[in-house]
Amino acid sequence: MLTLSRVRRTYGDTTALDGVDFTVPDDTYMSLLGASGSGKTTLLRLIAGFEEPDDGVISIDGERIDGRPSHLRDIGFVFQNFALFPHLSVFENVAFGLRHRANAPLQNEKEIKDRTDNALELVGLDGFGHRGVGAISGGQRQRVALARTLVTEPRIVLLDEPLGALDANLRSRMCDELKAIRERLKVSFLHVTGSETEALMMGDKVAVLADGRIVQTGVPDQLFAEPMNAASARHMNAWNIFDAALCAGSVGQGTIAVRFDQIDASAADRAPEGRPHLRAKYLTGEFNGPTAVFFFRAQDGSLLQIIDHLSQPRLPDMVEGDSYDLHFAPDAVRQFHGAA
Repeated sequence: MLTLSRVRRTYGDTTALDGVDFTVPDDTYMSLLGASGSGKTTLLRLIAGFEEPDDGVISIDGERIDGRPSHLRDIGFVFQNFALFPHLSVFENVAFGLRHRANAPLQNEKEIKDRTDNALELVGLDGFGHRGVGAISGGQRQRVALARTLVTEPRIVLLDEPLGALDANLRSRMCDELKAIRERLKVSFLHVTGSETEALMMGDKVAVLADGRIVQTGVPDQLFAEPMNAASARHMNAWNIFDAALCAGSVGQGTIAVRFDQIDASAADRAPEGRPHLRAKYLTGEFNGPTAVFFFRAQDGSLLQIIDHLSQPRLPDMVEGDSYDLHFAPDAVRQFHGAA
């Protein structure tokens, strides 16, 4: 189990991580979701040993690893750009860590070959060892980078936005393959991403990092349906977050959130009785195959969204620039405390 306790990292006057408490359980695919600048890459670099925290403790199975050189932490790291050696073959890229590791580098060529071949077979590249890394596809290079990490049998694997350099079709396929590989190995993966879709799809558990702190951790469906605070809701990219004072009807006070697919619209002054509602100007709509997204501007300037499923449309015909009453069921509201 990987544990971070009160981990803090600053760069001059900028605080990248502010007392982070975070746990990756054994045999778990953990997604770490954060926007650009949230501190997620810094967190990975601290775990890997490329940087050291200003304060706090990083440990694996109760054994403290901060302060230890990166090559002695028994942690695998898969870089976003793969970081392969262009002058080496696929086989030699994967074997590199076995030949040159700090502790007990392998010299037995048969053992090196067996372990390297096994790693390539594990990631679906059996028979590719002789090829140059410049002669294979982006998805295959991703697998080479993963095999190079897995061949050393690390206690945990860190993946820094591992799907970011792949096209949409490859990304979808690699999601399934990464999960299957991790399940076979029973090694924990910590997968860092800025995509809420990717985080929710990949993780057995998902942690949300915002402003240098972990603001919520949970299983994907719970995190999506029950964000505990505005920061978590915002990262799900599925919730309208606004001031309750905009609404007519009883919705509490302060910051509230209602999911995109749980808001309806009606002509001004035509909201159904008993449903909280607010006045907003219709801006435009975007059609995305089976769904459409409609954008509105509330009276305080907040941008609101409604998702409509075109197989069962529920919104009226609307005119851009006209105002409508957006309404929702009282139990659709999540109440937060503090600023949005």
